[in-house]
Amino acid sequence: MPDDEVRLIQLAQQGDAEACAELYDRHYDAVYRYCYYRVSDVVLAQDLAAEVFVRMVEKLHTFKVRGRPLLAWLYTIARNLITDLHRQNKNAVHLELEEAEALVNDGEKEDMADHIEQRLQADCLAAAMRHLTDEQRQVVLAKFMEGFTNAQVARLLNKTEGAVKSLQHRALQALRRALARERCYEA
Repeated sequence: MPDDEVRLIQLAQQGDAEACAELYDRHYDAVYRYCYYRVSDVVLAQDLAAEVFVRMVEKLHTFKVRGRPLLAWLYTIARNLITDLHRQNKNAVHLELEEAEALVNDGEKEDMADHIEQRLQADCLAAAMRHLTDEQRQVVLAKFMEGFTNAQVARLLNKTEGAVKSLQHRALQALRRALARERCYEA
């Protein structure tokens, strides 16, 4: 963990609002993406990410700096929230395409096709990611969404670099099969 992050955590634990805000700024995007690729819903992912940081502020006094990144702890909070959500809400209601189109102004409908195509691709990837184990999903997100090195991912997951490489290999194979099953592309 970088020294400046350790210092930010210590300041935040002492009640420094600016330090909490800096931790939020540093990690929000990663936490949001983690949530999004678990729930496939932009608004829900935003809500979950926000709740992760509420819980971070509430429980930061219990966090111990032990060499693992704060982001690993935030991912654990997110995973627990998502698990609770799935237990509580098995029958989620989604906005149908026709309903969404009715909410869009006529001037925006031209951009809607591009937006829908991007959304379908993101939804397909999110659906395929659900076929991965939690560790495989974390490796894929950290490596390819966050741009972390194998060494950084190893620290994040408390694994060796060799284990990360192996997880990445298995994750990409499983993702390729899942994408084919989801009919995102032909394998």
